[in-house]
Amino acid sequence: MRRNVYSVGQVNAYIKNMFAQDFMLRQISVSGEISNCKYHSSGHIYFTLKDSSGIIQAVMFAGNRRGLTFHMKEGDNVVVTGSIEVYERDGKYQLYAREITLAGAGDLYLKYEALKKELEEMGMFAKEYKQDIPKYAKTIGIVTAPTGAAVRDINNIAQRRNPYVQLILYPALVQGEGAAQSIVNGIHAMEQLHPDLLIVGRGGGSIEDLWAFNEEIVARAIFDCPIPVISAVGHETDTTIADYVADLRAPTPSAAAELAVFDIQDFYGNIGQYRMQMNRLMKAKLDIRKQKQEYLKRQLLLLSPQSRIHTKRQYAADLEERLRQQMKQQIIEARHQMEIFAGTLDGLSPAKKLMQGYSVAVNDAGRNIRSTKDVQPGEDIVIRVTDGAVLAKVTGIKEQIRWEKN
Repeated sequence: MRRNVYSVGQVNAYIKNMFAQDFMLRQISVSGEISNCKYHSSGHIYFTLKDSSGIIQAVMFAGNRRGLTFHMKEGDNVVVTGSIEVYERDGKYQLYAREITLAGAGDLYLKYEALKKELEEMGMFAKEYKQDIPKYAKTIGIVTAPTGAAVRDINNIAQRRNPYVQLILYPALVQGEGAAQSIVNGIHAMEQLHPDLLIVGRGGGSIEDLWAFNEEIVARAIFDCPIPVISAVGHETDTTIADYVADLRAPTPSAAAELAVFDIQDFYGNIGQYRMQMNRLMKAKLDIRKQKQEYLKRQLLLLSPQSRIHTKRQYAADLEERLRQQMKQQIIEARHQMEIFAGTLDGLSPAKKLMQGYSVAVNDAGRNIRSTKDVQPGEDIVIRVTDGAVLAKVTGIKEQIRWEKN
């Protein structure tokens, strides 16, 4: 007997047609709690509608958002009106929302808000209790699932940034029954190993998937941990109680690795810059010291006894030379003055007069006879002429004599 064989596309098209023919599925209202709500950049809203017995995937396209009067968030209780259709490509059915009305907050969200308020009032979120995250952590403890994107992302980024940092993994349950206690056990185990830093987290998911990080025992374990803790739970838009209690919140596990592991290349670059800066400063200081040393050396030479003796000797030599020059100048001036006097004296010399044909008469005392009153009759006199002297005696004196021309 030959069986009919259909392609996957044919089956999906058949099922889609069956859904389309069902009048109830074309116009249906479904109540439930919003979970895993994502606002896409295109304007579409993707979310999960759930209750205690199951879940259904849903989407509201951007064209139907005009009637949405509130911003949907995790835990909202809503009534979604639309159609249930098959997405033929994937073979999945989902709720296509045309209208969403708010029915009230979900039970998990109310529980989350109540615990958050209680712990905040107790001061467990206060900044003064936050520990500083070490900049150069050598060992980093990780409390997360041993398999999953979170641990792979942390490991890859740590290897890229600094392969010398030691990562210590505590394989914890991060979802489902017993997950909260497993996370607490991991934190306590890390406290015994004393790493420099601790990352606690997991990848993204719905509020139910992340609920272990909203448990009070996990919050208290993080708050009481003596090791600085970075929380890395979910995606950037997910916020848990653990994020508020931790010393630092990272939006994703990858971001936590970036914050926890210092980049060794940047470190080497900083060391190189510090080395160059230190060398410049040392060279500048050495140059200043050398200049000061040279200055002190010159001062020492100037103040040393030998230098002072040399200076005094030089000063004495300069004075001696100056004295010699002054004496020489004075001698020159004295000689010049003497020559003037000699010329004057020569002009007044009796001998000069004698050479001109004159004679000079002197008495016995050698005084010139200039007047008749200088001699007495009978007194011996000497008459000096050019070639000798004439001895004479005064026989008489005449008061007036007329000089005649020869």
